[in-house]
Amino acid sequence: MLISEDLTCQELVELVTEYLEGTLRPKDRDRFEQHVVLCDGCAYYLDQMRTMIALTDSLTEESITPEARESLLHVFREWKSG
Repeated sequence: MLISEDLTCQELVELVTEYLEGTLRPKDRDRFEQHVVLCDGCAYYLDQMRTMIALTDSLTEESITPEARESLLHVFREWKSG
């Protein structure tokens, strides 16, 4: 989907990390922000990324139950071997 100039939803997804880290060039940041204002799907995606970052910042190894830790390790091992 093309919303703002030549910035597509796919490109926004690819730029979201740089945007959240504040490393986008001013022109790209402006295009990104204009797209988010006009595209509800991308606005929702950006909000979800911010929420995920906030939640993972508060996650510590001690806050994970041993069962959850083992489950996560299993998933990562399967993913890596696949």
